[in-house]
Amino acid sequence: MQLTIQGKQIDLGAAIKEHISDRIEDLNQKYFNHTTFATVTMSREGHGHGLVRAYITMRVGKDIIVMAEAQEGEAYMAFDVAAAKIAKQLRRYKNRLRDHHDRMEKTPAADIMHVRDAVIEDENFNDDAAAGGKDPVIVAEMTASIYTLSVSEAVMRMDFSSQPALLFRNASNNELNMVYRRTDGNVGWVDPSVNAANANPAKETKTG
Repeated sequence: MQLTIQGKQIDLGAAIKEHISDRIEDLNQKYFNHTTFATVTMSREGHGHGLVRAYITMRVGKDIIVMAEAQEGEAYMAFDVAAAKIAKQLRRYKNRLRDHHDRMEKTPAADIMHVRDAVIEDENFNDDAAAGGKDPVIVAEMTASIYTLSVSEAVMRMDFSSQPALLFRNASNNELNMVYRRTDGNVGWVDPSVNAANANPAKETKTG
């Protein structure tokens, strides 16, 4: 496993780096043992209020990224809280993640859809720009992969990445579907293959 530890506006001594390294390795060994890389970024936050932010990213499988962050008054505590969030996610999905990893390793490359993933500048994405025929300003552009997943696997990946939504190809019907986090805490599921005349195409499920 490749581990990168970096500090922004904060000096990280040998002791805390060793603490971070030991904890990340413990997470890897305890919950999966397939982590290919992990990045821990510690930064000073709060504009003079003394808060320290810890941001952890771990790649635990084929395009499976687990992320968590925390802000506390002290660096060790900030990292430990963020690491506890990572542990909670890995513990929750431990068995499913192992099965999912094995299946994804056997997935042919041809079955993975690659799409454009662009980040647009929010202040330029408005009605005036649209009325003038102007495209929004793209501030970042990359390639994303869309995998064939079950709905439960899609929810797992969305939770791991801390993203509000995930687009995937539904393994049961080969259609593009989306899961998203609702404001009420439930997960919304959009399945265009469902006939709107017979059923509501927006389905919901609960995660506990």
